[in-house]
Amino acid sequence: MLALNGTLGISDFQQILFGNQLIQIEENVLKTVEESFEFLKTFSENKIIYGVNTGFGPMAQYKIEDSERIQLQYNLIRSHASGTGNPMPPLYVKAAMLARLNTLCLGNSGVHKSVIQLMVQLINKDITPVIYEHGGVGASGDLVQLAHLALVMIGEGEVLYKGEKHATEIVFKKENLQPISIQLREGIALMNGTSVMTGVGIVNTIYTRQILNWTVTASSAINEIVSAYDDHLSFELNQSKKHQGQREIAELMRTHLKDSYLIKKREHHLYNEVKNVAVFEDKVQEYYSLRCVPQILGPVLDTLNTAEAILIEEVNSANDNPIVDVKNQNVFHGGNFHGDYVSLEMDKLKLVVTKTSMLAERQLNYLLNPNLNRILPPFVNLGKLGVNFGMQGVQFTATSTTAENQMLSNPMYVHSIPNNNDNQDIVSMGTNAALITKKVIENAFEVLAIELITITQAIEYLNIKDKVSSKTKQMYDDIRAIVPMFKEDVVMYPYVNAVKDFLINEHKQN
Repeated sequence: MLALNGTLGISDFQQILFGNQLIQIEENVLKTVEESFEFLKTFSENKIIYGVNTGFGPMAQYKIEDSERIQLQYNLIRSHASGTGNPMPPLYVKAAMLARLNTLCLGNSGVHKSVIQLMVQLINKDITPVIYEHGGVGASGDLVQLAHLALVMIGEGEVLYKGEKHATEIVFKKENLQPISIQLREGIALMNGTSVMTGVGIVNTIYTRQILNWTVTASSAINEIVSAYDDHLSFELNQSKKHQGQREIAELMRTHLKDSYLIKKREHHLYNEVKNVAVFEDKVQEYYSLRCVPQILGPVLDTLNTAEAILIEEVNSANDNPIVDVKNQNVFHGGNFHGDYVSLEMDKLKLVVTKTSMLAERQLNYLLNPNLNRILPPFVNLGKLGVNFGMQGVQFTATSTTAENQMLSNPMYVHSIPNNNDNQDIVSMGTNAALITKKVIENAFEVLAIELITITQAIEYLNIKDKVSSKTKQMYDDIRAIVPMFKEDVVMYPYVNAVKDFLINEHKQN
């Protein structure tokens, strides 16, 4: 059991989401939650507290009678469970639940401890609410998507259970689970926060790091295939630039290539005395997609690290409204539910992921075009030229998918539309930003899959699998286990999808 105490890191998400780690709540956390609930219950008796004895949003000007307070919360949940579009995959929903659970554990929300206890059971039993992609504007947080979570918490709506969609009531009976009973403000506390965009965002960062690692692998392998010079990856050259990301990418590539027999040293070829040469047969410098990888992927790494840090700050923050402060015996009204921090980081992340897909597409084109690489047949065609097509067909897919990423990388952060009778007059669109980033990441895996298949075919054609680095050889073996060497044309889409799945599920093999 992983004990939760109100502080979560990326590794905790990885263990719970991908390692099926069970969780429990520390007793001191439950005590903190109980104290918050009891304080708010007493504090709100003779005061106006938003969402306890007022309506919501523009309707906050209406005082709610004591006899209607509980019904108010149920009405809020049911009316806002209005999402549409595709259901979010269970992995992302579980991440959102974990983010919401952690926020509630901080004791700033005034919820009854039964909310915490039921959510732990749902996470541990892999019972995930059916939450739809469309509906969130990112302030007051993820109201619509989290309403679907709240709907399940009161025993209504639908859940995904053992791979199938069921009515919540049926699954609760089967698993002997009791819905929460609204006590004070459990509806608004569950709904009023950034947990969906944050949960999706954290999964996005995990997958982006995998994309970055595979892109380093592909870039290193292509440098080997063309016997590139080593100085563009050198410590000295990259250390002369102050950016940490560039330095780390160069170091990763040097480590990848340390036992390669194919990388050339410039001093062995061009720094010795060269006489009577007017035109050099070999390129003096490689194309940018090979030579500038540290400078291209360095910003990706730096951006990813920043996004990860901001998202972890968000998941460990109180992000609903109002904020219950037991220590200072007060309740503060404000806008911690606003998702601008997450929205901006997601827009930045999808930009850099799009750049990785652009790099992969250009490297792919380099391999497929004999006028560029001068060592491989057109489209790395191992069959009969003119009769067979090699990788020609899948290049269209890579190009199309990269173009879609370029379009999708336009920002959501600056696309606020006022709504809610202009109460929400400027919003974050953070949920959309996170979900579009999810799509960009999925696309990037597709382009990478096509590139890696092409790399293995190139290694096959050049017969250099015994000369490449051990890390490239491992990649070659992994891809070859999925895609056998082919000369005759084959139906490619099952292979591309299988390699994509392998790249995505890398964490399960490691």
